[in-house]
Parts: sequence; structure tokens; C-alpha cells
Amino acid sequence: MPEHVHLLLTEPEDWPLSMALQVLKQESARNLKVVEKQFWQRRYYDFNVGTEEKRVEKLKYMHRNPVRRGLVAVPESWPWSSYRHYLTGERGVVEIASFWTGSLG
Repeated sequence: MPEHVHLLLTEPEDWPLSMALQVLKQESARNLKVVEKQFWQRRYYDFNVGTEEKRVEKLKYMHRNPVRRGLVAVPESWPWSSYRHYLTGERGVVEIASFWTGSLG
């Protein structure tokens, strides 16, 4: 989305999620050279996914969001999505852990 992101994360074993997101926000703002204005909101919305069914539900929501917003006609057209990876195993700009990348499975 132009004004927000969706992330489906597994909480890091070594750090709490809040610290991992703080580092993500700091590093991305630094890499984007954002210095004069606030790039990220201070708070994030989190939702604990407790079942595989809920994980799939959230992933489908994330993949369909650009279509619902009218930004693309089909999910695979959104360049910042993991949809194509889940569909075909293609590596895209969004790096994810999966069977295809050898990170899971």
C-alpha cells in the first residue's frame, strides 16, 4: 500500500517483536535517508495468529488488499507482495522464509 505495510512475522527468538520492529523502522528510515520528518507511525497494530487457519486468513487478506484498494487488477501484479512466491516459488523483492527458499520445511 502506498501509505502502510502489512507484515506477517514470527517473533524472533532472541528479541521481543517490539525491538525487532524498532530496528526495522530505524534501518529502513536510515536507508531511505528520512531525516526531517517522521516516516513511521509510533505505534503498530499487532494481532497474534494462533492457528494455521488464521495465518492463511491473514495472508489472503494481505495479498488481496492491493486489489480491494484498486491499485492492481490481480494480486500477482502488486510488486511488494509475496503472492507470486507462494504461488510459484518465485523470489521477489519481498524476502520471505519458505520451503522454496530453504528457510522452512
